[in-house]
Amino acid sequence: MEIFDITDDNGIPTGDTVSRSDAHDNGIPHRTAHIWIVRKEGGKYQVLLQKRSAEKESFPGMYDTSSAGHIQAGDEPLESAQRELFEELGIKTLAGDLTFAGKFHIKYEMEFHGKMFKDNEVAFVYVYEKPVDISKLKLQTEEVEEVRWFNIDEVHEGCMHRDGTFCVPMEGLEIVMKYLKEKEERLR
Repeated sequence: MEIFDITDDNGIPTGDTVSRSDAHDNGIPHRTAHIWIVRKEGGKYQVLLQKRSAEKESFPGMYDTSSAGHIQAGDEPLESAQRELFEELGIKTLAGDLTFAGKFHIKYEMEFHGKMFKDNEVAFVYVYEKPVDISKLKLQTEEVEEVRWFNIDEVHEGCMHRDGTFCVPMEGLEIVMKYLKEKEERLR
């Protein structure tokens, strides 16, 4: 059974814990780590997105953040980000390979597979910019059906229009876009 730290609205653990099912049945605040794999291709930024398995409890079959997962009780966001990247995509990283870009709050209630799902999490956002050959990734098949590169602007547009392709959290995408814009400005 997965156990999470209950957090305040800033993602700071309160000292209490909750099971994954209780967290999602009752909308109890907890933490997640979101990793965005980015590259520049033809002068434009692209993000690697994973297609969620049809078995996922939320947003099955939609394209989502490169890698993301819950932060287990007692774990730190960075170590969770590294673990998720390895488990879902087979990418082994060192601490310096991931850049912290910010955090945001996700809160919604929706029905999936005939059951209410109440999400209330603080997401810690990391960016991974090393080269990735998607043909060499080892996908965790129960989580990820496939991965694909998308132009970041196309993803933003698809999320704005809720076209059914993407389920990436808009706030997370905007944190990454802001990070990349600031990086470009520093390089000028």
